[in-house]
Amino acid sequence: MNNDPLAEDLRVFNAVVRKASFSGAAEELGVSPSYVTKRIQILEATLGTPLFHRTTRRVVVTEAGERICHWSQKILDDLDHLVEEIGVTRQAPRGTLRVCSSFGFGRRVVAPALSALVEQHPALKVRFEVFDRLVDVASEGFDLDVRVGDEIAPHLIAKRLAANHRVLCASPAYLARCGTPRTLDELATHDCLIIKERDHPFGVWRLRHGRKESTIKVRGPLSSNNGEMVVQWAVDGRGIALRSLWDVGPLITEGKLVQVLPDHSQAADVWAVYPSRLDTSAKVRVCVEFLQAHLACRLQPPPLAR
Repeated sequence: MNNDPLAEDLRVFNAVVRKASFSGAAEELGVSPSYVTKRIQILEATLGTPLFHRTTRRVVVTEAGERICHWSQKILDDLDHLVEEIGVTRQAPRGTLRVCSSFGFGRRVVAPALSALVEQHPALKVRFEVFDRLVDVASEGFDLDVRVGDEIAPHLIAKRLAANHRVLCASPAYLARCGTPRTLDELATHDCLIIKERDHPFGVWRLRHGRKESTIKVRGPLSSNNGEMVVQWAVDGRGIALRSLWDVGPLITEGKLVQVLPDHSQAADVWAVYPSRLDTSAKVRVCVEFLQAHLACRLQPPPLAR
């Protein structure tokens, strides 16, 4: 009788570790909580040791479970690489690809692109989640983070998908009522609409003019972690916003927003961010290449105001 642990049981185990929850792991894997419980029980019986301390509120990994988690991830990575090296996945990617992004960009840009991706590669399954925070793609079990912003940790691999930058803008009504700032210092006297970005400190705008970068502390009566709401506030005449051209470019073209201090902007390209261990993964490679081609065609910014 073969008493070696099954790869599926190791995958379930790693999901429980990541989520610190049986129900959370079940949701991530798309299975029932009872299935997760059964696979963990089988794995514990196979290995002859408990893997979790279970309480009514949380699941905690045992000391033996921590050691097994390290080895199981390596085993699963090696299995994935083996399949890709000898199978057809290098030409036709298959399996589940876990992708994450931010709220607004994820909904309006990434989600339609992923829909087109799976239409082109029907053997590929995509699980897509959006967050208002930076995601540790490796430890949280994601294959790919589609990120707006140029601050990327050095241990990650990043490939630029599309050029983009953030600009200052406000509605014609707000500028008629409160005046148009002529210098960065004048922003301190204006209502600024602050977005809690995933990669920026709250209420601090870093803007570049040529080679010079300035840091400005701004404030205003309205702030949010949702960029779409801030843009709507700007259109409603509530203040000045700093927002990506992929988002506000059409509104500037339509005249609903006006670019303010057009010589100043903030670099915020679109990047695919993924762990180094997935660098040779066919499904990640195909997704990154597809997104690069897809976004390059759809994120052409309008000409800047001068």
